[in-house]
Amino acid sequence: MLDKGVSTAAVEPQMFGHPKGLFYLFFAELWERFSFYGMRALLTLYMVEHIFEAIAERDTATAVVYASYGSLVYASTVIGGQISDKILGMRASIFLGGILMALGHFVLAIENDVAFYLALAFIVVGNGFFKPNISTFVGALYKEGDVRKDSGFTIFYMGINIGGFVAPLLCGWLALKYGYHYGFGLAGIGMMAGLIFFWSGIKKNVFGDKGMPPNKEVYEKKVLGIPQKTLIPVIAFLCAPGIAYLLASWQQNYVSGIFKFIGFAVLAYLVYIMVKLDSDARKKLIMAVLITFFMTLFWGFHELSGSVITLFASRNVDLAGIMSAAQTNALNSMFIIVLAIPISLLWGYLSKKGLNPRTPYKFGLGLLFAGLCFYILSISGASADENGLVPFYYLFAMYFIISIGELFMSPVGLSKITDLSPKNIVAFMMGVWFLSSAFAFQIVGFIGEQLAIESTDKNVGGLETLTVYTDGFHLIAMYALGAGAIVLLFSPLMKKLLGNVH
Repeated sequence: MLDKGVSTAAVEPQMFGHPKGLFYLFFAELWERFSFYGMRALLTLYMVEHIFEAIAERDTATAVVYASYGSLVYASTVIGGQISDKILGMRASIFLGGILMALGHFVLAIENDVAFYLALAFIVVGNGFFKPNISTFVGALYKEGDVRKDSGFTIFYMGINIGGFVAPLLCGWLALKYGYHYGFGLAGIGMMAGLIFFWSGIKKNVFGDKGMPPNKEVYEKKVLGIPQKTLIPVIAFLCAPGIAYLLASWQQNYVSGIFKFIGFAVLAYLVYIMVKLDSDARKKLIMAVLITFFMTLFWGFHELSGSVITLFASRNVDLAGIMSAAQTNALNSMFIIVLAIPISLLWGYLSKKGLNPRTPYKFGLGLLFAGLCFYILSISGASADENGLVPFYYLFAMYFIISIGELFMSPVGLSKITDLSPKNIVAFMMGVWFLSSAFAFQIVGFIGEQLAIESTDKNVGGLETLTVYTDGFHLIAMYALGAGAIVLLFSPLMKKLLGNVH
């Protein structure tokens, strides 16, 4: 058995110094993110202008639905990661998730309120299977201790952002010219393209034996007379109507309570695992949880780009024909593409000099950048014209700075989660990592409700809304700067928990 493993590794195809499978995962994720971010760029504006256009509390309703959808999208990755670990394996999970997400995007192209919530529900369930597993698949391509892993994740992260850059531009253009549903339809086509790339990688055997079901007997085992490999997709499909109902019940906001329960259950499971671990593994897992907590704070501010900041761009930024409010969602990914390689090279250069900061310091600096970018938005009101519109360069600068913060944190953290987690729960921990975004969307929802504008006028903006947004951005800046300072202060203690992980 050992000889077979050695020979497989020896002939594993390589490309540009990395496993060839990385580049198939790169394109699969690129197109999946195209679909996800293309839809996200349109979602808040679509709800404000169409789904809730007739009610004065449309900003509040939009904030609750957007937060509930975002929280469920990422919370579902915990369940998807577990099912992959125990039953399906990464390949089957990615296919199931991709098909459900494509279905959701195509249903979103139907002009109907019921279809709207059902479409979001399919994307929620699909993302739970797709997202944690394709990221874990990247880590599985590298042996333990392989120094190429960090740069491999950075390349993979570049694919995410190419999709995130192109999608808002194209889907936003289609929505502006022909209507929102054409933009949503293009997002669905993007998801199908991602699945085709992944399938071609399997056909060409670039993944070797990686990503298969962990136990064939469990995979084929019958429950209620149906093999689990068939039963799980059926249950996943049937979950969608229930999730659609939860999203549609935005006035009751059931999702908030359910989400608190999910968070408690995950924490309880992590404590249960920690009790069983030796001291060194326990310290590393504690650090993995802390890293996830820091990311929750960062994403809570970052994910405002798809909600409050998009509305701010629509109502209070002089876009001067440069791009539409939906298309401004492309700016973050544009800067990631421009900055990812220089910052990656910077870490490599500092490593050679023995000066590369440990992970806690990078996280502290990332939060400081988040605070700075919102401070810039908070002072933009001083440059507003008589119509309450601020110059575009404030928004441009904000996205530039938050993108630097993102590169200090997200690709580094994504890689460290796989290093710090016990091998038997890596996919689950990747799910917990994405759960940081789920908690973050609760922060997004809370802020969105605080900055909601009550009006039935879908063209509301200018001086009516400017101060609400700039005052809110100032408060966000203070919280982010404070959080960054605390993380930097306690970084020496956190370094001890990392052990031999940088």
